[in-house]
Amino acid sequence: MHASRSRAAPPLIAALGALLVTATIARAQTLPAAETTTPATRPSADDNDTSAAPNSIEQGQTTLPDSFDHRPVQALLHESRLVGLRDTTFSVQLRSMYESMQNFDASTSLAWALGGSAGFKTGYFWDFVSLGVTSYTSQRLYAPLDESGTKLLRPEQRSYTVTGGELYGQFRLTDEIVAIVGRKGFDTPFINTQDSLMTPNTFQVYAVQGVLGGTDSSSTLRFGAGYVDKIKQRNSEDFVSMASAAGAAAGVDRGVYVAGGNYKVGQLSLGVVDYHCPDILNIAFTEVNYAIPLSNSLRLRLAAEYTGQHSTGGDLLTGAPFTADQYGLKAELVIGTALLTIARTLTAVGTLTATANGESGTSIRNPWGGYPGYTSVQIQNFYRAGEDATMLRAAYNFPKWTGLSAYGLWVHGSTPDVAGQYAQSEYDANLQWSAPPGSLKGLKLVARYGHVSQAGPRDQHQNDLRLILTYQWR
Repeated sequence: MHASRSRAAPPLIAALGALLVTATIARAQTLPAAETTTPATRPSADDNDTSAAPNSIEQGQTTLPDSFDHRPVQALLHESRLVGLRDTTFSVQLRSMYESMQNFDASTSLAWALGGSAGFKTGYFWDFVSLGVTSYTSQRLYAPLDESGTKLLRPEQRSYTVTGGELYGQFRLTDEIVAIVGRKGFDTPFINTQDSLMTPNTFQVYAVQGVLGGTDSSSTLRFGAGYVDKIKQRNSEDFVSMASAAGAAAGVDRGVYVAGGNYKVGQLSLGVVDYHCPDILNIAFTEVNYAIPLSNSLRLRLAAEYTGQHSTGGDLLTGAPFTADQYGLKAELVIGTALLTIARTLTAVGTLTATANGESGTSIRNPWGGYPGYTSVQIQNFYRAGEDATMLRAAYNFPKWTGLSAYGLWVHGSTPDVAGQYAQSEYDANLQWSAPPGSLKGLKLVARYGHVSQAGPRDQHQNDLRLILTYQWR
């Protein structure tokens, strides 16, 4: 244990040094760059208004209101001015990440990687079709072969490059509806990019999505439907069947049919989405949100969600039928630029049908992206069969000129109805700095730390330190 810690110290110092060096390089850049922020600490225009407060969406998650690309096609056409190649936009992101994990079994997972993405998207040709391409890479800087497991690199700590991680066409059907064909990032609650490490999930997808009702309307409906055939997982070079990614046996080739929408009227938002993978898994997810403005600087937000999962058809995932359910409630108090959150989730025991490998099949599954549960955080998802979890969270956006935001949280999960597993508590802290407009615009530094303690027969802990640098240029 002590040896692992001593080996971790030099790359940690080197990683911090790399952050400073890259920041110095970025300072010399004079070209403008688009500002990017994580969902958890998104700044706004007025530090005295509730709109300047952070939200409680965990990094790597996608909520129903944020599902599907809901920008109206008119806005996209305005961006491109209908001239195709002339208004092609290029996007380059430099990303470096250091992660050190101490696992329950006392092993260490450690890696430091450098990479990012580069791509372009054309304007609309003939007022109808736009093309996009993005490639990704994650290159090993420091990664001991006997300390794998961070998912910053491929298995055995190998670097990787994905040429054509996105390669798609986007077709204008109406002013508000588009069709997408090809390899692309796709964001819904259970199929999403989960872009919290070096590179995101991308998908082979055939979909239609859009919005009815615009900014001038009292109500809007965002919707999408399609077929997701394959996934390129975050630390992989290859696209594989959605069934394979879910854990089905080799040779089982199934995609996922997905359809859903989110309706917003006034302060009320209601959404539902369903995923059906034949012979593998069906997932139904619904969420309702309601905001109560109390004053310019005070707002109460209430939310509830439900996840239902069950095996389908020939039960090719586990070899036996299973069901799983989770219910969640969340209340948030926005006070100026601060946010206080309390959330609770309850995971049902579900069916106890034994499978060929001894699993009960009753815990929630999220094989195609980040899990949208309210108590899913940096390390643990807290969705084991029979597990009840409670979360307390506090977040704060410092004055805008500082570029700083922070949050801390605590989650406790009860003893699940799963043999050999125990109650757990997780403590997370996150500090982020986003460069203000100027020569450093587009630079972001994030420090994340998570600690899990387990109430088993012996004292067990898990620690996860992440240091992340991103520099976005468009």
